[in-house]
Amino acid sequence: MSTDTVLYDHPGPRAQARNRLLTLIFGVVLLALVIWVYRRFDAKGQWAAALWEPFTNAGTWTDYIIPGLEGTLKAAAVAMVLSLVFGLLFAVGRLSDHRWVSIPAGAVVEFFRAVPLLLLMFFIFYGVPFLTQAPMPVFWAVVAGLTLYNGSVLAEAFRAGIRAVPPGQSEAGYAIGLRKSQVMQNVLLPQAARAMLPVIVSQLVVLVKDTALGYIIAYPELLQLGVNNLSANYGNVLQAAIVVAIIYILVNAALTWVAGWLGRRTRRAGRSPRGVGDALAASVEAASGVGEPQG
Repeated sequence: MSTDTVLYDHPGPRAQARNRLLTLIFGVVLLALVIWVYRRFDAKGQWAAALWEPFTNAGTWTDYIIPGLEGTLKAAAVAMVLSLVFGLLFAVGRLSDHRWVSIPAGAVVEFFRAVPLLLLMFFIFYGVPFLTQAPMPVFWAVVAGLTLYNGSVLAEAFRAGIRAVPPGQSEAGYAIGLRKSQVMQNVLLPQAARAMLPVIVSQLVVLVKDTALGYIIAYPELLQLGVNNLSANYGNVLQAAIVVAIIYILVNAALTWVAGWLGRRTRRAGRSPRGVGDALAASVEAASGVGEPQG
């Protein structure tokens, strides 16, 4: 039986009519807002062809937009991998039975969740050279800040997902002789990751957008090159910001699509992890006496 059951009553005729009416009203209001914004921009001459002409030149894309996008995606990709590893390790650490592990892990997570990401990047870029007397590469300053902050948020997400797994799952694992590490790896983590996939994707989308904060330490990402440098040469800051915003939307939409595809590929319709599920089923069957000869 699927575990994705949702308690939800389908709307009746009156609710459907009300929803259609509210959708129509919202659509009209949104259209009116778009028209108002367009007219305000037009009154200020922001739709003039001369301001948008730089985006028809190949040099604008090869010198500003594409290098900035590459910098954004490179930092985001590395930080995503490191954040997931960081979050998984510290989530398991916080769940440890050993206080000398769980307390420091909790302190690290809470500290980096509390410090603003902008300050993290700033302190790493300027503070590490002050302490080590060695220059800090701007790329790794951005990646380190993204990893520490987003990894701490993901650690809490993983911890919540693991705790949300019914306790009977781990108890059944212990009953068939699995160690705690095996229960965590083969029973709890696969189910928690599947349940927390929407939260993980949302945080990774935030991570992609947070790369723009590298602007404070002059990291050559999309905001730095695509808005600041480009508008400094062409005087079209609003137009550059609109183009860059559209690119961010497309990148995050692609990430969301990939995550949805991955979720569909890994969905097992409520089945337990491979191998462990069969062992758990056999254990439950033996404990309940199912299949024993009737006397």
